[in-house]
Amino acid sequence: MKQTMIKYIKRLRAHSVNTTLVSALGIIILGALFPAHAQVKTPVMDLVDIQGIRQNQLVGYGLVVGLDGQGDRNQVKFTAQSITNMLRQFGVQIDDNTNPKLRNVASVSVTATVEPMAGVGQSLNVVVSSIGDAKSLRGGTLLLTPLRGIDGEVYAVAQGNLVVGGVSAEGKSGSKVVVNTPTSGRIPGGAILEREVPTDFADSENVVLNLRKPSFTTAKNISREINNVFGPEVAIAENNARVTVKAPKDSQQRVVMMSMLEEINVTQGRKPARVVFNSRTGTVVIGKNVKVSEAAVSHGNLTVTVAESQQVSQPNAFAQGETQVVDNSRLDINQERGQMVIWPPGTELNTIVNAVNSLGATPTDLMSILQALHEAGALNAELVVI
Repeated sequence: MKQTMIKYIKRLRAHSVNTTLVSALGIIILGALFPAHAQVKTPVMDLVDIQGIRQNQLVGYGLVVGLDGQGDRNQVKFTAQSITNMLRQFGVQIDDNTNPKLRNVASVSVTATVEPMAGVGQSLNVVVSSIGDAKSLRGGTLLLTPLRGIDGEVYAVAQGNLVVGGVSAEGKSGSKVVVNTPTSGRIPGGAILEREVPTDFADSENVVLNLRKPSFTTAKNISREINNVFGPEVAIAENNARVTVKAPKDSQQRVVMMSMLEEINVTQGRKPARVVFNSRTGTVVIGKNVKVSEAAVSHGNLTVTVAESQQVSQPNAFAQGETQVVDNSRLDINQERGQMVIWPPGTELNTIVNAVNSLGATPTDLMSILQALHEAGALNAELVVI
């Protein structure tokens, strides 16, 4: 197909046809046959957070009852005190010196998250976790618990039956089996929002877009695409992490504007090269843009084994000695032969992985190799330890 079009253009030139027209026609046809590499664009709202539209956390202290002997023990004094105070509110008088031995009650922390712009009466999911030494919250019921915000005000109330994914069983001999976590559970829709969380989104003069991954190129592209839609100087990239957009004061017009922002796609800037280490799990994640300069790598393991054993030294039949227990230590040092691999300049991810695999390196060895390359100045990436 392509060869046929090229021959067709040459045939037009061979005849006395307007050269400019033929050249233009050739550019159009070849542009269609050989399209430029299109850059992938991402919706603006996938790259930014809107200042003033955010989640808010709530926390409270409550009691879970009905635990069938799996609740807090007597040494958890605040559980008994909480029950005493609650019963007094219902007119039940209990002497201060009385210690109610409660095995079916547990003190818990109650947490919930309020979604942005949530209104009064909406339901919230609740997470309940044991504070004392309760063995399990399975089958328990959370009593009415106020949930407070960071300002100390009550925004929601929670109550309901717990859904616990864990289970535990214990025998009289002390043997115990635990599956998942029985001391934590959830109450889907267990809280009701009683007060809206205040926000200044509708009152502010501008809409501020905070980039989740700061980048000067991304901020520039966002402001440019917004100005192409709404007009010049509507959006201003203040820095690599913030874009300010002028917004109408009318709430309906502001909603329409935000809806239009959701339809805008932009090209992201270059992502930073990073190598992420998780020292707890031994996980190593290498980004696509990670490259190394020319370097030679050799890695070997040195293993030292110390084995302790005891032997009985028995004297001869007519000797006057005594039987003794003698310690016997055995040491063994084993060093694996290290292989050296040379990485040429500009080596990319797949070459790094293949070379490390050829060395037979474990994730811990890989951490050591990459850290050594970074110290030697041969790794053009940021090391992140989590």
